[in-house]
Amino acid sequence: MLTALSAGAGGAPPPTLVLSGPNVKWSNSRRLRIWAGEFPAFLPKQVENIKDPSARKLASRIERLPVNLSKGCVMSSCVKPKEQTEANPVVLLHGFDSSCLEWRYTLPMLEEAGLETWAVDILGWGFSDLERLPSCDVASKRDHLYQLWSTYIKRPMVLVGPSLGSAVAIDFSVKYPEAVDRLVLIDASVYAEGTGNLATLPKAVAYAGVYLLKSVPLRLYATSLTFNGLPLNTCIDWTNIGRLHCLLPWWEDALVNFMISGGYNVISQIEHVKQKTLIIWGEDDQIIDNKLAVRLHCELPNAILRQIPKCGHIPHVEKPDAVSRLIAEFVCGDQPQRANPDSVSTISVPV
Repeated sequence: MLTALSAGAGGAPPPTLVLSGPNVKWSNSRRLRIWAGEFPAFLPKQVENIKDPSARKLASRIERLPVNLSKGCVMSSCVKPKEQTEANPVVLLHGFDSSCLEWRYTLPMLEEAGLETWAVDILGWGFSDLERLPSCDVASKRDHLYQLWSTYIKRPMVLVGPSLGSAVAIDFSVKYPEAVDRLVLIDASVYAEGTGNLATLPKAVAYAGVYLLKSVPLRLYATSLTFNGLPLNTCIDWTNIGRLHCLLPWWEDALVNFMISGGYNVISQIEHVKQKTLIIWGEDDQIIDNKLAVRLHCELPNAILRQIPKCGHIPHVEKPDAVSRLIAEFVCGDQPQRANPDSVSTISVPV
């Protein structure tokens, strides 16, 4: 169970071919206050050991913004867009127990496509300051995202949720439909009934399990399973990226808090999603059955499904070019597919 959760968190690395794929072009560099290689002081010091240039550049852009909740202010981590546009912004969530560093390849591509793009850390994960730990249950995560949106974004957004982030996105869009213009769900983990038996664990056992989830051997093993044929040094580097947020002192408390709260169960909410939705799925996903992509497409009132061949559970890491192209075309309107047949396939399922 823990291995599957770790792999599904977006903490696993991409194949070697991605290393030379997303070449970030830093336009308007005079607007950047932090240059690549100089990291915010609140990030764990181990960020200096990360070798991947895309991860380093994105880490250098992470900021903390004050977000007011009912029980106080949380300095919340995110990557802000380089500049605002007139179009609705794209807001990127992440998967279970992950961070905005999941988007190290795709976010720069979306920016190059001219989209105003945010990457937001979900309350309880990522690099927010949780020294005065708030509740990290579903209601708190939803309220935190809403307060961040209403304070800084203020316009209907294209909300993108991978894996468990899809459950976050569905829950939020049903509760606050005025905040969401469109949805993008990537290899969506939306049919689990919360955290299941994990919610009933004694706290001591829960903390032991969480400590194991942070361990280097388990994360390294999950990474090697997620991406076959990855060189060891690359596997180690991407494991370090995926677990960087786990090194913050409040990570264990926040994750246990979420686990015992019961987690996300959005099955009954799916039919109430009114926004037009793009479902993206890796055809070789070994974490979530591909049949659930078809089920989700049938149950969502207004959805299209695109599958990416030769791709696993984390397409925005493994195939960022295909994912960024699909999102850009979806945001810009109902344009016909321009991707070649080897990179994206169109699935038509009668509803």
